[in-house]
Amino acid sequence: MKIKIKKLKENARLPEYKTDFSAAADLYACLEGPLTVKPGQRAGIPLGFAMEYEDNDVVAVICARSGLASKHGMTLSNGIGVVDPDYRGELTAAMINLSDKEYTVYPGDRVAQLMFMPIVRGCFEEAEELTETKRGEGGFGSTGK
Repeated sequence: MKIKIKKLKENARLPEYKTDFSAAADLYACLEGPLTVKPGQRAGIPLGFAMEYEDNDVVAVICARSGLASKHGMTLSNGIGVVDPDYRGELTAAMINLSDKEYTVYPGDRVAQLMFMPIVRGCFEEAEELTETKRGEGGFGSTGK
């Protein structure tokens, strides 16, 4: 699938797959200078580009980098970022520092990943009843550890 990238800032870097079998492309911080994120603080990290892709049945998803999250507590504050096919604005990594230490993001740091996934749209219809299941209304933790 062809992805058109429009750099919005001179120092923006295009997404980049690091290996032949990478499922997601690395995304780079497009900052003018270092940005320190305090414990518990959220920060929008600009990526410096907008994009367009030709398949309206695909969604772009911004995901956390596993090493950054597991080693430094820096992850996405919104879990994942959904980039709809018709969005043309600058992409941003909405990040949060879940550690107990400050973390500094430098221009050009890899801060997140971008992957593309098929969209399956549901057709919602109101119902008076739902079929019964063994689990029923059992929610969080209802199936054990």
